[in-house]
Amino acid sequence: LYLKVLHLPPGLELHLKEQILSHQALQEALNDPKNGESAFKHLKQQASILGNMEKLHLLGPGRCFVEFGAGRGKLSHWVDIALENVESVQFLLVERATTRFKVDGKHKRRDSVFERLQVDIQHLCLNKVPILEKKRLPVVGIGKHLCGAATDLALRCLVESYTITCCDGEDEEPAPKRCRAAQTEVAPHKSAGNESTTEDHKPVAGIVIALCCHHKCDWTHYVGREFFKAVGLGPVEFHYFQRMSSWATCGMRETTSKASPSEDSEDQTNDTEEHEQTLSRTESGSDTLQGILSVEERKEIGCLCKRLIDHGRIEYLQQQGYKAALQYYTESAVSLENVLLTAVPNPSLIPEPTI
Repeated sequence: LYLKVLHLPPGLELHLKEQILSHQALQEALNDPKNGESAFKHLKQQASILGNMEKLHLLGPGRCFVEFGAGRGKLSHWVDIALENVESVQFLLVERATTRFKVDGKHKRRDSVFERLQVDIQHLCLNKVPILEKKRLPVVGIGKHLCGAATDLALRCLVESYTITCCDGEDEEPAPKRCRAAQTEVAPHKSAGNESTTEDHKPVAGIVIALCCHHKCDWTHYVGREFFKAVGLGPVEFHYFQRMSSWATCGMRETTSKASPSEDSEDQTNDTEEHEQTLSRTESGSDTLQGILSVEERKEIGCLCKRLIDHGRIEYLQQQGYKAALQYYTESAVSLENVLLTAVPNPSLIPEPTI
């Protein structure tokens, strides 16, 4: 098993590029001395996520921003601030848990619409949400530290159920519960009608998700299963890679610190510190090789497992007609979970308009 990790399939991107950006919308908050260390770390991450969205030209009018695992809704809040001079902007905040300290009341613009959905992502059909069903808006899927399987569920929700149902031009009956399209191998850009615009072919304008907690992934929901099978791996290997992925961060637990009580009350429930402490508790003393491998060796293997799992997600998005990439969006000192997944429609895979 360990040899399988160390002999990874060709084409796997192990050394990600750094794309640590910022955005003017957060400059005032970043310079506010009243913010504690924990709040400052979150602001730096949110600023880089917005910077990456701007680089991909995703901060525009007439779109619906769907924040998965929204928590208090801070990421959507900053997107709203960044789009203060832009018209026709909708926000859909998806969170299955009841959330305290929401920032929903802080939105100042009257023309931006915010809607919360308390639902598990696997049960969400975007094309059945009234505002999307009525307006067929292009969607931008976003998320900050979207745990494990929630990332895979969000990707399926975006590129299968919403894209295919909207593009086919037919009234398909969605699959039960998860509302998945019946034939996932059909590329979502293939339209049955004579629609000619990019938005008609690709109602998902982009995806920007900060990844997290690979040890909470699940083979049942994982979108990269075809990639795993193609390289001779299956659910058993996935289970072990999933567990070992936490070595990438749990070996660094001595460098993490808890936020002060005053900062804790203001942070999201899915903050960086909580994730790192969870990883430590999950893996502490449970593996037979803990006394054999050094911390650095465990960390290296954990990182390889993460990249392997993420590569399956990239291949899945590419097969669905997207240009997808992974990059470091913040420093490891800010968050050990510092990889951002981005995807936009691949123009070369969009069919030419029919005349």
